This record gives sequence, C-alpha cells and structure tokens, in this order.
Amino acid sequence: MTLRVSNTLTGQTEVFEPTEPGRATMYYCGLTVSDDAHLGHARSWVHTDVIRRWLEHLGYAVRHVENFTDVNEKIIAKVGVDGEDEASVAAYYTDRVIEDMRSLNLRRAHVHPRVSEHTPEIVDLIERLIEDGHAYEANGSVYFDVTTFPAYGRLSNQQLSEMAADEERALAEKRNPQDFALWKAGRPSPDEIAPHQQADELSADAAAETAMTFDSPWGEGRPGWHIECSAMSTTHLGDTFDIHLAGHDILFPHNENEIAQSEAATDQPFARYWLHTGLLRTEGEKMSSSLQNFFRVRDAVAEYGPNVIRMFYLSSVYSADQLFSEVAIAEAEERWERLERAMSRGIGTVDSIDAGSKATDPALRRAVDGTATAVTSAMNDDFNTREAVAALLDLAGEIHRHIDGDSPYDYQGLLRAVCVLEEYGGDVFGLEFDTTRTTGQEDALVELILELREQERTAGNFERADELRSMLADLGIAVEDTDEGPVYRR
Repeated sequence: MTLRVSNTLTGQTEVFEPTEPGRATMYYCGLTVSDDAHLGHARSWVHTDVIRRWLEHLGYAVRHVENFTDVNEKIIAKVGVDGEDEASVAAYYTDRVIEDMRSLNLRRAHVHPRVSEHTPEIVDLIERLIEDGHAYEANGSVYFDVTTFPAYGRLSNQQLSEMAADEERALAEKRNPQDFALWKAGRPSPDEIAPHQQADELSADAAAETAMTFDSPWGEGRPGWHIECSAMSTTHLGDTFDIHLAGHDILFPHNENEIAQSEAATDQPFARYWLHTGLLRTEGEKMSSSLQNFFRVRDAVAEYGPNVIRMFYLSSVYSADQLFSEVAIAEAEERWERLERAMSRGIGTVDSIDAGSKATDPALRRAVDGTATAVTSAMNDDFNTREAVAALLDLAGEIHRHIDGDSPYDYQGLLRAVCVLEEYGGDVFGLEFDTTRTTGQEDALVELILELREQERTAGNFERADELRSMLADLGIAVEDTDEGPVYRR
C-alpha cells in the first residue's frame, strides 16, 4: 500500500515520494520556550511523533529536527519571575519542555536546534538575500521585500494585495506594508515586552536590558522570527527536505515567510510536503497561553497518564481541530482500558497452560489479519489515526470474545493478536502496555473475590462488599455492576 499525505502547499492528497529513496527528512516548528507546554502543544507533538513512527514502520530512515525558539520578547517578559535574564528564562523552560516531552513517550528528535546557537547561519542567510536583491537594510534592521518573490501567498492561498500589513516594526522603514523583518536592530523596546508580562517583579524597561543581542554586519540586533526556522531547518536537513510540520495557526505569516525567504536564497524548493495540525479547542476557543485557558502537560499527565492523553489525540485525525473536554478524556480512558485489558488478558492466556498448540479459532485469526490490513490502510491514508485505532479496538473485542468462549484457547492466534497490539499500539501509536505476565490463576483469584463480594452484598454486608471492591481498585482492577452481574477490567 502507498502512503498518501495531504499537502497544504498544493491543496491535494499526494503520494509521498521522498527526495532520497528510503530516507525521509522532517522538520517541526517547535516551541517558543516562554511558558510551560500545554495540551495544545502536546497534540502537535504526539501527531508528529506518530507520523515519524509510521514512516519508520514503513522502513524509512527518518531524520527528525525540532527547534526551540529561545530568543523572543515573550521570554524577556518572564525575566524576574523565572530567571534573571532572557537566557536563563529560556534555559528554565527548555528544560521543563524536554521533561514534558519525555513524559508523553515521544521519540527524541535527532536534533533540537536553538535560535541562539544559529545566529551565524541566520546572518549568512540574510546576507545572501540582500546580495540577490530580496532584502534591504533600514536603520540597522533588515526586511524581506515580498514583491521580489512572485509565489508569495501560495501556501496560504492569498494575493499580496489582499494581505494585511506586517506590523513587526514601523511601516515607515518598509518598502511595502507586507514586508517582514529578517533582522531587528538593537534590543526589543519595553513596549514590545510589556503586553506579554503577567507579573510585576521586574519592569519592562529593566527586563529589556537583559535581552540577548548578536553581532551582525548591520549592527547589534536580533533575528526575526521567520528567518530562524529557515536557517535551522536548512542547516540540519539541507536546502530541500521532505516534510514540514506545524500547527495550522502559524501557516500565515510564519510558514508563508519561511518559504519565501528560503527559496529566494537557495533557488530550490524548500519543503516538499507541508502538513498542518489542527488546533485543540476548549469552550470554542483555541487553547493557548495568551488566553489563559490551557491545561499544562505536566498536570494532565499527572491526572490522566500519558496513555490516556495519547489515546485522546489519536481519536482525531491530525489535520482537524479537536475539542478538549472531560467527556472526551473519559472516552479516551475507556478506549485505552479496553486495549490494555485485551493485551493483559491475551498475554495471561498465551502464557497459561490452557493455551493449546492445536486449537484454532478461524474468526480470531481472520480478525488479526484484518486488523493489520485495516491499520495499514488507515495510516497510509494521510495518517488516519482515528480509523486505525478503531481497528485495534475491534481486535481487542475479538480477543475478549475468544478468551470468554467455551473453546480451547488458540495459542498461535492469541500470540499473533497480542503481537499486533504491541506492533501498532506500542511501536506506532506510542502507547505503553504493561506486558508483565498475567496468568489465568490471577483471573481466577479476581473472580473469587468478586464472588465473595456478591455474597456479602446479598447478606446486606455492604461495607464489607465496598472494602473488597476497594481492595481490587488498589490492584488496578475496576469493578462495574451491571444488570448481568459485576464485570471488571484492569
């Protein structure tokens, strides 16, 4: 089956054909490290992680680059709160972001470039743009002249005449209102910092004095936001790479400007496939730090665990917006528990003496084969995690049906089933199953405790029945009373 991806640049779903056969290069626009990461950030992280995992599953040697923006006015705004200067605030939050990434079981990027490390490459790129007539200096700042790049606007499907003015600096310095800054003279002004401050430990004037500046042919200054990603991505992936991932909220102007300045400087295609993740919304609005409506990654992991959070994201395709709610999280928790219980029961049964070497269950074996086909088909259709997870849940149901049936256990069928869960649920979707051995004897013990609990309830000893239920809960076993009697899941 052939992988097809939805390319924002062309507006088409296209066959994925990397620049170099057998090798895939990908860049993700990372965080500005001015605050703790929230679940909106984590949504893009997880989908990017799954995209990488699927490419590796298909046999590609993947090179994954994801930056940290550690030079920004929002970082300076935290001086006096989370550090004594811009560099220390950036270091503080970068460390916390990395902790959050690890807590979600993300595969590490092969390179995590930082803006402060790449100013020589940024300056070099700007010099090339000036030399070729695509950029100009004004009062120590440098701007990209958008009129010199005829394709400007093709990513966001806009005409230059319809675009709003870029307001990074005074319009009087620019040849055209839409021109954007490649280099900013001096330090940010207090007026640029003050809107991002949320505490008054240090004045905006004092915080501005701690900002990092860098040498350049145009004087001391700082790089513009857009040029940073062009320099970092091409430094580590070359002038042309395969996949550029980013949140849909930065498609314009950031991604649009990346294309313009990169292709104007190199005269080569920048990224061949542009994949944009949808936004995480809460109560109808985008989850963001600026709106103060966010749920921090570390708090969510502590409350729900990484598997539930990943399952929540996987229930929606990466390109669509997603609504965060307690109901949605509860549904994700139920789906995760169904998979986990199927894995646990499957392993316990495979490892039990009751699994037969000659017993066969054709329905189970067909389900295993069908699951592998369904997951592959879904993931090759623009990384459709929603359909792929649904196929795994169907297999979980088949595992339970087989174990709960009266026929002898099919060792080979069950072994293949748990291997499929591990291959796709674990290796591709990044879920972490507890594969410690769960024996049939353990299941029998649980059943015995439930029988004792029912006897206590029948006798009216409800306090003792609740104690037995709490004891099972402490062991990670949830009991649900139904019309047909109690059922349990791990």
